[in-house]
Amino acid sequence: MRPLTEAETRAVFEKLGRYIGENIQLLVERPDGTYCFRLHRDRVYYVSEKLLKGAASIPRGSLVALGTCFGKFTKTQKFRLNVTALDFLAPYAKVGARSPGRLGPSAPPPPVLSAVPLSQYKVWVKPGSEQSFLYGNHVLKSGLGRITENTAQYQGVVVYSMADVPLGFGVAAKSTQDCRKVDPMAIVVFHQADVGEYVRSEDTLT
Repeated sequence: MRPLTEAETRAVFEKLGRYIGENIQLLVERPDGTYCFRLHRDRVYYVSEKLLKGAASIPRGSLVALGTCFGKFTKTQKFRLNVTALDFLAPYAKVGARSPGRLGPSAPPPPVLSAVPLSQYKVWVKPGSEQSFLYGNHVLKSGLGRITENTAQYQGVVVYSMADVPLGFGVAAKSTQDCRKVDPMAIVVFHQADVGEYVRSEDTLT
């Protein structure tokens, strides 16, 4: 396990930045201690310095994993974010100053996390479309409940159920404005990862 190189750090932060923007600093500067990113067998782990020091005595060949796996580098050195990072991305993707674009009359307002300095981007899927997303499919307009106002096309978004349960993340295929006028069968969010992978890809996540 080793620190990330400058190029690796840039690749990881660029990918995280698509979902939580400058809130990346909140992942490292935490009130409960200092956290960092480490590379082990092409996988990037998010780990506390306290745990890192404790693992220093374990031989590299015997170390399977440490902390939380955020993703891995492909053979072409592209960083792919895993669904295992969702629990850390979701709290920093809460909507702040901007209000959500409502696509239904009964949609409740999202909770506000006041500690987060920036408004990030979220998508809520209707109950009938949750299962489809959890099987790895894209989100269609017909399954879209709400979307953060002013979301741009190709913006990274965290996908939630209407009950505000994080389901995964993806990339907006349409902007907020376009979502209001596209065909019901049009793709509005490209699937990237979902919690269903804990079952479908259990052996490859860590």
